[in-house]
Amino acid sequence: MAATTIFERLKQDHDKHRKLIAAIEQTSGTSDERKAFFEEYKTDAIAHAATEELTLYHALIGESKMRAYAQHAAKDHHEIEDAIKEVSETDMSSPGWLAKFKSLKETYLEHIDEEEKTIFPDALKDLGKDKSVELLAAYNAKKPEEIERAEAGCDEKINEKIG
Repeated sequence: MAATTIFERLKQDHDKHRKLIAAIEQTSGTSDERKAFFEEYKTDAIAHAATEELTLYHALIGESKMRAYAQHAAKDHHEIEDAIKEVSETDMSSPGWLAKFKSLKETYLEHIDEEEKTIFPDALKDLGKDKSVELLAAYNAKKPEEIERAEAGCDEKINEKIG
C-alpha cells in the first residue's frame, strides 16, 4: 500500500529494515546471503536516515517544541551509522561480528520504536497532515540520491547535514 504521509513511508522503511535484520540473523559466517542482506540493510538504513534528516528532521528543527526530538534522533543516527561502519569493518566469520551486529540491532530497533511511538505522533500533531504529505513527496524525491551516496560509500556524517 502506498504511503500517504511521510510517517507511513518511514514506517515502511523501518519494517523493511526489521525484515532484513531478521533475515541476517538466519544466516551464518561469510555466506553470500549474509553479505547480501547486510549490504542491503546498510545501504538502505544509511540512505533512510540521511533522507529522514534532510526532510522530516529539517522541518522539525525549526519547530521549537520538536527541536529536541530532531536533535536526539540525529544523535541516534550518528551512533547507528558508526555501529554500521564498525560491523562492516569486522570479519563476518568472527564471533565479534555477531556480537557487534546484535548491538547494532538493539540500538536500531530501540531508535525506530522511539520514533514510531513518540516522535512521529507528536510531529504529526505539530506539523499537520498537509505538511506530512508535502514531506512525503520530498522524502520520495530525495531518497534515491541518498541510496546512490550510500552505495558509493560516501562517509559524510548524515547528521552534519542538518546542524
